[in-house]
Amino acid sequence: MSLFKSSEERRIERDIKVRQGIRRIEKAIAEQDRFTRDFVGNARRARDIGDNSQYQFIRSSLKKTATVRKMLERQLLAVKNALLIKRQAEASADFAQAMNVMAGEIGRMFGETDLVKTQTAWEKAMAQSQSMEERMSMFLETVEQIAAGDTAAVPAEIVTDEEIDAMIEAESQAEHAKELDELSSLKAELDAVKKAGQKESK
Repeated sequence: MSLFKSSEERRIERDIKVRQGIRRIEKAIAEQDRFTRDFVGNARRARDIGDNSQYQFIRSSLKKTATVRKMLERQLLAVKNALLIKRQAEASADFAQAMNVMAGEIGRMFGETDLVKTQTAWEKAMAQSQSMEERMSMFLETVEQIAAGDTAAVPAEIVTDEEIDAMIEAESQAEHAKELDELSSLKAELDAVKKAGQKESK
């Protein structure tokens, strides 16, 4: 067991002690009920046998038992009411503590939020963004200029426009021929399936 207990641990221990006290009072009340039943039975027997002195003594004992039981009932009621008030106080304390924490957090957030710094950082970011856009535009213009210069520097006799057109046309024809071959193959497969079905039906 640690020497230093948290406030929550001490609160739990206090609650346990209160509950133990309530159980002891309830047990004492139950004992008084048993005493009452026993005294009543003894009083009936004393009356039956005509023992008046014992009867009077038992009556006095019953009166004392009833007084003790009533006192225990009042004690139990007082403890239970005190427990309810304690729980109400704890709920209010929890609420106050939670509000205190939230107030502290809100104050901390506002304290850490410097709108002047935020605005300065935003303006700096926007300026950097515009500068980057300008630099990118200049870079792309340079790339295009270099690409145009490279194209102009290529000798005309290496690849002519007609040859490029011919290459494109040849590729188009090859693609068309491939599609025709695929269609012919598909048609042949369908014919084969159809013939096989006709043979099975015969």
